[in-house]
Amino acid sequence: MGNSRTPQQIPVVVLAGFLGSGKTTLLNHLLHRSGGSRIGAIVNDFGAIEIDAMAVAGALGDSTVSLGNGCLCCAVDASELDVYLERLAAPDAGMDVIVIEASGLAEPQELVRMVLASEHPGIVYGGLVEVVDAAEFDGTRARHPEIDRHLALADLVVVNKLDRVPDADRVLGLVRSLTERAAVVPTTYGRIDPEFLFDCRPSEERIGQLSFDDLHEHGGDDHRHLHTGYDSLSFTSDAPMEPRRLMRFLDSRPEGLYRIKGYVDFGPHDTVNRYAVHAVGPFLRFYPEPWPPADARRTQLVLIGSGIEADTLGKELEGCKNDAPHADEHGMWGVLRYVPGSEEEPDAVAYEG
Repeated sequence: MGNSRTPQQIPVVVLAGFLGSGKTTLLNHLLHRSGGSRIGAIVNDFGAIEIDAMAVAGALGDSTVSLGNGCLCCAVDASELDVYLERLAAPDAGMDVIVIEASGLAEPQELVRMVLASEHPGIVYGGLVEVVDAAEFDGTRARHPEIDRHLALADLVVVNKLDRVPDADRVLGLVRSLTERAAVVPTTYGRIDPEFLFDCRPSEERIGQLSFDDLHEHGGDDHRHLHTGYDSLSFTSDAPMEPRRLMRFLDSRPEGLYRIKGYVDFGPHDTVNRYAVHAVGPFLRFYPEPWPPADARRTQLVLIGSGIEADTLGKELEGCKNDAPHADEHGMWGVLRYVPGSEEEPDAVAYEG
């Protein structure tokens, strides 16, 4: 199958990358700096609480489709995907490009196959963008050799978080050796030129990369999907969280708990802000932001890991609820240690998305 585009067709770009690599941050960056181009999005969260979709929805409004509680590559088939594309590709929506933001455990090869198998006449496959977490790249490859295959399939590779590694040139060189002819873009905070989104469309020959026949022949059950080794826990609390208790939980989190994301309500400790929390491996940050006027004040967290005991973690989080009506004067000190200073990107709330 070729990928020539008629003037009426909208390119569909698959945005993939392992847990916490920065996909949501990159997408939000593109949305805010699109230069007038209209971008629609299908956002797939692995957990039941759609944290990434919440972050994107503020920028996209009704130009987003949210899919949670599983990986899109296994949750739907190509015909179901067409139902979601139908809404975004409608002529009156005026989209210039559609981005499918995969969950951090999705199989990009399957997503590419689904787009190629689409029978929707208004779309065309626009390429695969793979986001790499430079700070976690060596460890991720060691645990998941499949990552090399994902990179070999990519049309554009964004090497993110280079500010967090001392040997950026080595990481970039390693990524380039695995991506063959794909463009490799170094960045921090997902800040890439929006034009890359339109220019990552693969050539018809797919020189130096997997062909469409390869996708068809090797895309089925030959490869173990990453999500088969991971579990998630979704936690919601209408009662605020006690900051000292929550920090004890976070500081003692088990090694297999790789990813935490969501929003925390600290109640009387900060009545103005909610706190976006992002943890990737040992990395932890809180980002205070004003409560949206229409949102109920509650804590919503998604925890993702391998070999985790979800019931135990859920009980520990229940024990972090605040049962005191007044704030402890020094209670937030532990949290504030992980709030970035002015030297860090001020709008990087979804930095680890």
